[in-house]
Amino acid sequence: MDTIFALASAPGKAGVAVIRVSGPLAWEAGVRLAGSLPEPRRTAVRVLRDRQGGALDEALVLAFPEGASFTGERVVEFQIHGSQAILRAVLRELDAVDGLRIAEPGEFTRRALENDRLDLTQVEALADLIEAETESQRVQALRVFSGALGQKVDGWRRDLIQAASLLEVTIDFADEEVPVDVSDDVSGFLDRVSSALEAELRGLDAAERIRSGFEVAIVGAPNVGKSSLLNALAGRDAAITSEIAGTTRDVIEVRMEIAGLPVTLLDTAGLRETQDPVEKIGIARALDRARSSDLRVILVDERGLPEITPVAGDIVVGSKADVTGDANGLSTVTGQGVDRLVREIGERLSERVQSAGLATRERHRVAFEKGKTSLGSAKDLLRRGPDCYDLAAEEIRSAIRSLELLIGRVDVENLLDEIFSSFCLGK
Repeated sequence: MDTIFALASAPGKAGVAVIRVSGPLAWEAGVRLAGSLPEPRRTAVRVLRDRQGGALDEALVLAFPEGASFTGERVVEFQIHGSQAILRAVLRELDAVDGLRIAEPGEFTRRALENDRLDLTQVEALADLIEAETESQRVQALRVFSGALGQKVDGWRRDLIQAASLLEVTIDFADEEVPVDVSDDVSGFLDRVSSALEAELRGLDAAERIRSGFEVAIVGAPNVGKSSLLNALAGRDAAITSEIAGTTRDVIEVRMEIAGLPVTLLDTAGLRETQDPVEKIGIARALDRARSSDLRVILVDERGLPEITPVAGDIVVGSKADVTGDANGLSTVTGQGVDRLVREIGERLSERVQSAGLATRERHRVAFEKGKTSLGSAKDLLRRGPDCYDLAAEEIRSAIRSLELLIGRVDVENLLDEIFSSFCLGK
């Protein structure tokens, strides 16, 4: 096993930079640069020196023994001053140590998985935690990173192993003094796990939205104030505003946080009958994005509803209240109603994430659905009696394999390559 090293903090000039070394030669490399290491899991200040004995920097040094580090291997971390010159010098000295090499993207985390420090759902959650931009994303990623989903899967897996064992002991020892009719006990295990999988599947869409974000489309007739509203919500001139109808030809996107949730606001082309072929394309795109969005804000003025029919859940609000005098409308000129609209958007979206589960990815959905299908087949076979117990047991084992794939306990090399390719060098 190679010993690897890399910058573990963000690149660029900073007050402090962290260099991590992991592997069997980590402590030897630490001693070579620092002279000596502090007691494991304690910090100490050391002067780092090059091969000629020249001082590189004064650093805070930590050492972790095997089994007590992030990767599960021997680890040394150097907290150095964040100068690019110091960073390059320390990395150069580490590269000169025999047996050490620069880490590949995600290699520290991959070793944590291989050494059973993390399961695969925690690895994915760590990537989500690093990428989190909103409070809801942080909270959700931290829940999964804590191991909550993996613990659930382990519990389901134990129940299914127990169910399969009951069937197999009945098959193998049919002539011995063992329970012949275990169908009620097995059904109890299968029903409990099936119900849990269904609950996670119901909450997956909401959890996935927290992770990837909601889309809120602002739609309405030309010159109703869509672009002005987008600019007011974004706090900047994200869209061009003009008195000329049809100014917005394409969908303009602005990403922001509302009620702690990631939201992409969509400013769409004005909806109207037109002979302009370019504007027609813009209107078609506007309608497509509006139909697929999670929420639509429909702006209306004295012309009434635009060329779109409101559905349940749409927010219909009057615009240009500074002109119309509508107390319940909004005005981007005076700011009237804008905060109220933001609160309403936040409330509508927050309602949708109340049922969010721990599963957040399409991969999770596939594993749960495969497991649920296998358990459904197992229950059907169980009802046919002891002659089908061997087939029922195989369906249960298939469900177990689906859950093991979810947490990375079976061969998932291609999947791992895809997941870890998204990590930065120091993770």
